[in-house]
Amino acid sequence: MLRRLLLTLEFLIVFLVLPLLIFYRVLPNWPIPFLLAVALAAFLILWRDPSFDSSRLWSTRGIRSRLPGLLFRDAVLLVLLGLGVLMFAPNLLFSLLKRSPGLWALIMLLYPLISVYPQELLYRTFFFHRYRPLFGTSWPMLVASACAFGLVHVIFGNWLALALCAVGGLLFALTYQRSESLLLTCVDHALFGNFIFTIGLGRFFYNGSHL
Repeated sequence: MLRRLLLTLEFLIVFLVLPLLIFYRVLPNWPIPFLLAVALAAFLILWRDPSFDSSRLWSTRGIRSRLPGLLFRDAVLLVLLGLGVLMFAPNLLFSLLKRSPGLWALIMLLYPLISVYPQELLYRTFFFHRYRPLFGTSWPMLVASACAFGLVHVIFGNWLALALCAVGGLLFALTYQRSESLLLTCVDHALFGNFIFTIGLGRFFYNGSHL
């Protein structure tokens, strides 16, 4: 009972209070430094936990068999997302790529490394292992992971980031639940994230962007 209480308190502080403190500028709005610091703490907790299989942090098992289905699903969803931008905000389409191809290329390279992997380590591998006593292993866990992932994007100050990341968080949580592969889930996340920056929606994932 005490462990569940402490886990609940930890969960609320890390995944609710901390994002809100950043949103209200009680803490500085430094997404990447905070992400890396919290992800490092999560990594150390997992590494020291004897019940956690640390090979999950880098294992490639199961990726080859699941990758084609993942790519097909993501291709369909990304085409729909791109069509949505074309229909409702055509001025944004490929705006970053046109305006600053060098910055776009840098994002394509660095985003999966310094953003996607730490996020998936924290919101999937750590979350699913650490908070299993609170949410179990089925739909409550998926919803909790998706909601926490969506909520942290409140720091960007617009509803589109919240909505896209809540939906994306559910997709990534499903990928992780089915595969138990952090790397496959990172591939899933990186495809969506890089595509979002490519089609011009990345502006809603910068500090202070509003819609």
